[in-house]
Amino acid sequence: MQLNKSKSIRQLLTAATSTLLAGTAQHVMAEEKIPWQVDSAFLYYAEKDRVTVLEPVAAVRKDLGDDEFIGVRLVFDSMSGASPNGAIPTDTAQTFTTPSGNSTFTTPAGETPLDDSYQDVRAALSGEWETPLDEHLKTVIGANYSTERDYSSVGLSANLAWDLNKRNTTLTTGISMSHDQVSAVGYIPVGLTAVPTQSGVQKSLQSMEESKDIKELLFGITQVIDPKTLLQFNITLADEQGYLTDPYKILSVLDNNGQLRANDPYIYEKRPDSRRRQAVYLKANHQFNTDVVQASYRYYQDDWGISSHTLNLHYRYELVGGRHYLQPHVRYYIQDKADFYHYSLQDNNIPTYASADYRLGDMSTTTLGLKYGLVLGEFHEFGARLESMKQQAEGDAPFPDNTAIIFQLNYSFLY
Repeated sequence: MQLNKSKSIRQLLTAATSTLLAGTAQHVMAEEKIPWQVDSAFLYYAEKDRVTVLEPVAAVRKDLGDDEFIGVRLVFDSMSGASPNGAIPTDTAQTFTTPSGNSTFTTPAGETPLDDSYQDVRAALSGEWETPLDEHLKTVIGANYSTERDYSSVGLSANLAWDLNKRNTTLTTGISMSHDQVSAVGYIPVGLTAVPTQSGVQKSLQSMEESKDIKELLFGITQVIDPKTLLQFNITLADEQGYLTDPYKILSVLDNNGQLRANDPYIYEKRPDSRRRQAVYLKANHQFNTDVVQASYRYYQDDWGISSHTLNLHYRYELVGGRHYLQPHVRYYIQDKADFYHYSLQDNNIPTYASADYRLGDMSTTTLGLKYGLVLGEFHEFGARLESMKQQAEGDAPFPDNTAIIFQLNYSFLY
């Protein structure tokens, strides 16, 4: 299991499953109390020749009356396939040990090394309680837990929202904390030490288990501009402390001739044990006569040297009759590499920190998609979404493109 790989994929898919039916229930709720809202989805994500993810999701939200709600969300991920281990292609075949150290796999000459032992199942459960403190103030308390073969996480969150200016302005602040445990297959290696090239050879062990703690702060404002336009602005600050390295990623070490060095040609990666992140987020919603457009922009930076820009655009086009709609989607993401990102390393010049994980390099991601929605009857809606994603290197980063298909079905109802 590749820890940061699974985390990255889950972040990519979060938007597909966190707001399964954002628009359907709201106009009904304004007219009469609906005690239960049920959202369900099934998502299929497949990278070409790499990772495949199957993800069913179920969420239930209950109206307790007097603007008080509780909600529960359950997610299962089944992940399998091949993932780049960080080594570079060479003009000869390369043999690597699997993370367990009990077997090997061989990559043909000229191909990017992919570890095809990547597989895992994750279960995640989260819940929240929303309750008013007075006429203009409400709070949301949440908790979450997830577990997989080599990783577990437990977290708590609290958010406070204050309505003012005749409820046209909402100020929001929130805090979240999580504690994660890492227990890698084959135990956790010492960073920047040699990778065994034969099965059964003991690697340099750092420990059997490591942990990290994450704290996040959110400050935001939501403003009603006019009856059809809504603006949202958020600032997020985060601090990570602990084991932030991927225990399965490696780097190739070259000699002065640009070839793999004869002794210890591969070493394990090592990342800093702290990370501070900041992000600003701006979103605008506007309704035309029937259609709705949603556009957002996010800027991110951290003290690893990574900065990124994300543009997101959805346009909901209502078809004749009002029971069907089409929603095209465009997303563009671009980032600068981490200070310690290296495609490969030079013998006798090993830095303090180094990683060849392409997701820390100069890269961009373009996603194009289309969703079809159908209102089946009172309080029921079905949706189907198909998207194509392409990740590619930017600048002089030589890693190959990565493409993926995302397909989602969702069904929501109220009763």
